[in-house]
Amino acid sequence: MTNRQDGLAQALDTEQRTVSWLYNRLDVARDRAQATLREVYARGGTSGTRQAMVEREALASEQARRLTQLNAVERGLCFGRIDDGEGQSTYIGRIGLRDEQHESALIDWRAPAARQFYVATATDPGGLVRRRHLHLKDRLVVGIDDEVFDLEGMSEGDRHSLVGEAALLAALRRGRTGRMGDVVATIQTEQDRVIRSGLQGALVVQGGPGTGKTVAALHRAAYLLYTHRATLERRGVLVVGPNSMFLRYIGQVLPALGETQVVMTTVGEMFPGVRAVAADGPSAAVVKGDVRMAELLAEAVRLRQRAPDGDLVVELDGLRLRVPHETCVRLRERARAVRLPHNMARKLYVTELLKDLAKAEARALEESLHIEELVVDEPELNEPLDLESDLDELDLRLASQRLWGEPEVRLAVEELWPELTPRRLVAELLSSQATLWEAAPMGLDWRELLREPDAPWTAGDVPLLDEAAELLGEDDSARRVAAREAGEEQAEQELYAREVLDATGVAEQGIFERADVLAERHADEGSGLTTADRAAADRTWAYGHVIVDEAQELSPMAWRMIMRRVPAKSLTVVGDLAQTGSAAGARTWGEVLDPHLEGRWREERLLVNYRTPVEIMRVAADVLSAYAPEQEPPESVREGEAEPRAVRMPASELAELLPELVGQELAEVGEGRLGVVTPDALHAQVSGLFPRGDLDAPVVVLTVVQAKGLEFDAVVVVDPSGILGQSPMGGQDLYVAVTRATRRLTVVHEGDLPPVLSRLA
Repeated sequence: MTNRQDGLAQALDTEQRTVSWLYNRLDVARDRAQATLREVYARGGTSGTRQAMVEREALASEQARRLTQLNAVERGLCFGRIDDGEGQSTYIGRIGLRDEQHESALIDWRAPAARQFYVATATDPGGLVRRRHLHLKDRLVVGIDDEVFDLEGMSEGDRHSLVGEAALLAALRRGRTGRMGDVVATIQTEQDRVIRSGLQGALVVQGGPGTGKTVAALHRAAYLLYTHRATLERRGVLVVGPNSMFLRYIGQVLPALGETQVVMTTVGEMFPGVRAVAADGPSAAVVKGDVRMAELLAEAVRLRQRAPDGDLVVELDGLRLRVPHETCVRLRERARAVRLPHNMARKLYVTELLKDLAKAEARALEESLHIEELVVDEPELNEPLDLESDLDELDLRLASQRLWGEPEVRLAVEELWPELTPRRLVAELLSSQATLWEAAPMGLDWRELLREPDAPWTAGDVPLLDEAAELLGEDDSARRVAAREAGEEQAEQELYAREVLDATGVAEQGIFERADVLAERHADEGSGLTTADRAAADRTWAYGHVIVDEAQELSPMAWRMIMRRVPAKSLTVVGDLAQTGSAAGARTWGEVLDPHLEGRWREERLLVNYRTPVEIMRVAADVLSAYAPEQEPPESVREGEAEPRAVRMPASELAELLPELVGQELAEVGEGRLGVVTPDALHAQVSGLFPRGDLDAPVVVLTVVQAKGLEFDAVVVVDPSGILGQSPMGGQDLYVAVTRATRRLTVVHEGDLPPVLSRLA
């Protein structure tokens, strides 16, 4: 076993013993709360007085709340540890726990004693020598990451047990010249500037492969969540990643973000109810990502607000209800003039149209009676009957309600001003050549948008659905009535809660801060919805902060969707323009951010690559120079254990030889992980050669898009020519593929190597 593996095993064993003991304390606290709750219910209101009843209610409520809290922290109970210069270790978790002597055993992450876990940085460690992140699966410790603030202040045994990022930085500092110490200080200073940057405005973290930009941004999120808890705990943080694999990866880094405040998603999952995994071709992606798609959708909505070619005629119970064409046009323009979303303006349009139909019904009924042909002796009865003029507002409202129940009337309204859903609008638009031709603004190649009506949603469709939802809105009158009734009920519950607090005196003991807190707990019917749960289900949720990783991949339309989620425009934008693989992605940060922020953004550049070996980065630099010469690769400071190599492998022998090659590479990296990166066209074939597994498996087969943001000890890149040729951004894709390795790189090819990889030949 290598020193690295031995240190990891020792650290895992140490932390497992502590975590197991903490879970035992959780079980004890849970059993105690359950027993107390049973005792309270068994006691009952024996005196039969209201005083006894409210006392029992308050005590039961508190114990039930405590039990719910204890049950909710089963997953990820303990996620961190801090070591100070005095040799004291403190464990940080999702709740506070005490030992048998009532001493603190686990510190609640919100407590002042946990502050240094979030705010300590290399330039201001606050007395800490190490911060350790623990990754749990159920009750098992499956991973550890260390950050060292004072290597010299640690014992030799503690240095030996370092794992993760800290082990790498410690290795850089040891056994090299003073320059390595300067490099490590530079890395830590760069990341410290990112972490401590203010909440307001947008921060762009531009960094090449191996610069630690994602880790820095996520630590920034933890820092912001702690220092701006009042804002971010209520509104939450949104993390947008390039794919679900990447989100699972960073989910292992983020336990300290308080799982109740963070929503992690991809662009393809940002519209509730849609999980788009399909991808558009490069040409379609460019058109769908074009900001002019907003104009196209707005015009498509206007085209659904029609006027009849002539008069509107509705056949109803033998009567012909006729509304003049001019009236229909006037009603449509009046409804448009209020500038409400389509479905909300529809209510005004329907209300007014129903009134005109009611009048038309009166006219039709009058004509059917042929009153003008009757002559009687009484003069007053010879006056013409005017049913339309006799209708007052109450008559019109009642007649309108009756007409709205008629299928023929609803069908007529649907033809003129339909109630639309985002899915219906976008699906019908993208499958209609005529509508696309009529709605598309000048210069937009709408032909790239045509698709079958039942085609699966793509990630590029999701920003269109979101834009459509903004344009359509929803008739929220029923929701507003429900909200008003809920408000009245909440006021009654608060009045009762105040009586409970006054009667029992528990408020004076600090059990509850306010009556509304108790009222909310009684109102909660057990849904247990966290901030993240509610935010993920609500398209209109306004987040306190948004982190976008691999942000260079987002199209202008995707940026419109994200900016709606963060009205305060507080963002951390993480990416590398040299790795832009989407044809609709960013060429400059100003290009995608200025339309929303008007220059109110700042940039931090991470310049030191401390993960990718120098030998591999030489190959990557050749690729970058050929396909994105305006971009500079970061400076690599590590020497690797082997030169990257190329292996010629006929396609006919891939099934036999590739698993053999991968097995050899796995043997070289010991217990490390290996990624096989393929062009899209070969992914299914190559995946079939290896057992299926998640990111924890020894071998993972990925496309370039799936590999973005991930790192492996060894990487095998299959068919580099296929990667280069699969999209207009193939050069950047190849740059991504060859920079995923932290130790060993092998390129498998059939024909001649692409010239940019001649260094491997």
